[in-house]
Amino acid sequence: MQKEYDILKKCGLSITTSRKAILDVFLQSREALYHADIERSTAPAIDRVTVYRTLQTFVEYGIIHQIPTTDNSVLYALCKDECAVGHHQDEHIHFICILCKKTSCLEHVEIPKVNLPKGFEPVQTAMVIKGICLHCTD
Repeated sequence: MQKEYDILKKCGLSITTSRKAILDVFLQSREALYHADIERSTAPAIDRVTVYRTLQTFVEYGIIHQIPTTDNSVLYALCKDECAVGHHQDEHIHFICILCKKTSCLEHVEIPKVNLPKGFEPVQTAMVIKGICLHCTD
């Protein structure tokens, strides 16, 4: 897929079979993914360690971002085009459906600004809302 090449080239990353396959999983998904989801989607061609290392590289280069969950695990989702190496610009609300358990990025909904006490400097803000998603209310 041409988009995979464009994303990897833009970041200056080598275009490998495993990177293309893992990036393709994200491009085809509409919701955030667990490491295990990606592993299942790429097995048996790509081993667990390669998936882990590729995810870490993609986070570092602003291709995907991490989403904390209430059970202290991590989900991954594709970043917007504005993200770059070391500078994620994807502070948006994440929605977790309590029925289907899928997590969605609500990029059109901004996280409200929080006025912190003097001396506190925010670095990253994450907001998670739980509820029932559009697909489960039908």
